[in-house]
Amino acid sequence: MRPKNNAGGRSRRNFLKNAITGAAGTVALAHIPMIVPAHVISGPLAPSNRINVGAIGNGRISREHDMPGVWKHDAARIMAVCDLDSNRLASAQKFVNDYYTKKTGKADNSVKAYHNYQELLADKDIDAVIISTPDHWHVIPAVAAVRAGKDVYMQKPASLTISEGRYLSNEVHKTGRILQIGSQQRSMPQFKKACELVRNGRIGKVHTVYVGLPIDDPSQSTPEKEMPVPAELNYEAWLGETPFVPYTLKRVHPTNDFSRPGWLRCEQFGAGMITGWGAHHFDIVNWGLGYEYTGPIEVSAKAEFPAAGNLWNVHGPFQSENIYADGVKVLASNSYPNGVKFVGSDGWIFVSRGNYSATANDPAGQAKNSKALDASDPKILSSIIGENEIRFVDSLDHHGNWLEAVRSRRQPITPIEVGHRACTVCLLNHTAMKLKRKLFWDPVKERFQNDDEANATLTRPQRWPYLLD
Repeated sequence: MRPKNNAGGRSRRNFLKNAITGAAGTVALAHIPMIVPAHVISGPLAPSNRINVGAIGNGRISREHDMPGVWKHDAARIMAVCDLDSNRLASAQKFVNDYYTKKTGKADNSVKAYHNYQELLADKDIDAVIISTPDHWHVIPAVAAVRAGKDVYMQKPASLTISEGRYLSNEVHKTGRILQIGSQQRSMPQFKKACELVRNGRIGKVHTVYVGLPIDDPSQSTPEKEMPVPAELNYEAWLGETPFVPYTLKRVHPTNDFSRPGWLRCEQFGAGMITGWGAHHFDIVNWGLGYEYTGPIEVSAKAEFPAAGNLWNVHGPFQSENIYADGVKVLASNSYPNGVKFVGSDGWIFVSRGNYSATANDPAGQAKNSKALDASDPKILSSIIGENEIRFVDSLDHHGNWLEAVRSRRQPITPIEVGHRACTVCLLNHTAMKLKRKLFWDPVKERFQNDDEANATLTRPQRWPYLLD
């Protein structure tokens, strides 16, 4: 028997009316910036001035996606880099200096280098930061950044735990800072079009959504012996809030290149592809169905995990089912084509990245789709969205959308609460994989119903001194 629905309203309007309420507390509506502050017009972020950006975390996603995504805009300049690996830090400093040297035709060695993100945040010349760190190092520096008065572009997933995500969303709204989650699919035209068509009833009443995700093969890693910590790496700080474990190369990142790091396949630092790619696709589900400020009420899942003792221990093949208060089912699996398929009473729409990849060694490369947008009837895709229908903001560049939000003080296309709710669905699926039973979720209270074992997964013990407070 399904528990009584107390999920509340699903729309952004209801969300703003009721403010943000969750397990970590309440944020008043007054903290959500709707009016351009005076300092934006006359201060350091005036339209005539440049946005000075610091890049925290200088690995693969930073070098191939985030820093190039920001520096191509003349409105911004990357003026500082920060990393716990001194080799990567020096490489990033040269990487950015070389870019500006080539762009201007004049030797440029102005980029600052910080080993400690707190020192970077103390730099009053920096207006905003990009956080491209491993998943377990997202929330703590983001909280510190908004408290320091910096705006933030942060890689997905929004958090390591649901409780951390709620905490960060509340802090962003308390401080009035801008935070964009790196869910760049919202800035790809096919996803916007698909979601507008679904929201405006072009496939009738939606009853089922299929989410296809790639997976890792953790079986490639067997137990490894402890290795000496490389002299260039502050490994103690790199582990951060997570438990201390001996250093091995495959647990952290390569020392000689910027290929895909091993930490992505360790549950200590994340949940695997259910968050790694799930944060993208579940965000599109939420966008298309208007679930951006709520979540499922029932979650069940099954998954294969590697043998005990494997260093890489994230989930392998999986299947999950999410049921929402209105009866819609969202099914996710690695067996579905990579993308999101909305199925309604009058047809279906499928949307994916097509041949796009964020980095050269994107793990979904093997599952590229020839069609980024498809439908049961071509007429669905040629349908025009009317002026009086639901229409989303145009964003053809995710980093550019963030920079514009920094200037205007209007919310970006993927604000923190939206990113938190997408990440929450991923983490609920992961919890169901681990507990191997159906779970009942209250998306208003952000708690499992009458389930102490499941509620214990909403947080993780944090290792001192790497604490939120």
